[in-house]
Amino acid sequence: MELNVAKIITSSFELTNMADAAVTIRTRKFLTNRLLQRKQMVVDVIHPGLANVSKDELRSKIGKMYKADKEVVSVFGFKTHFGGGKTTGFALIYDTVEALKKFEPKHRLVRIGLAEAPKGGRKQRKEKKNREKKFFGVRKSKKPKKE
Repeated sequence: MELNVAKIITSSFELTNMADAAVTIRTRKFLTNRLLQRKQMVVDVIHPGLANVSKDELRSKIGKMYKADKEVVSVFGFKTHFGGGKTTGFALIYDTVEALKKFEPKHRLVRIGLAEAPKGGRKQRKEKKNREKKFFGVRKSKKPKKE
């Protein structure tokens, strides 16, 4: 019985050592999108022994790879392949923070901390939407004042 316990301990010890393994980041399908003032690419992350790599860490590493500030890098859409060890996603590197704020969706700006999440509940949003529906096609001057 004691031998089995010793085997379990050594195998878990080996796994914790594997967690320190290096992370490899490769990019492919690189495209410079001048209209949206950004570079866009597919990112392959190879992380043997790790469950995954944080998006914050990926943003800083991709920023270093392309000599850009971490603030102008946006990463999203990551899927871990079956069996683990490899994850694929998408990265955008904007030319400036202003371009990032202009073209990036609001929910991604909230995630990276450049915008604030809208306050208020679901019920309030629905009531506002229904109030605004009554004035479809009416000049803005005839709309009721904001409450």
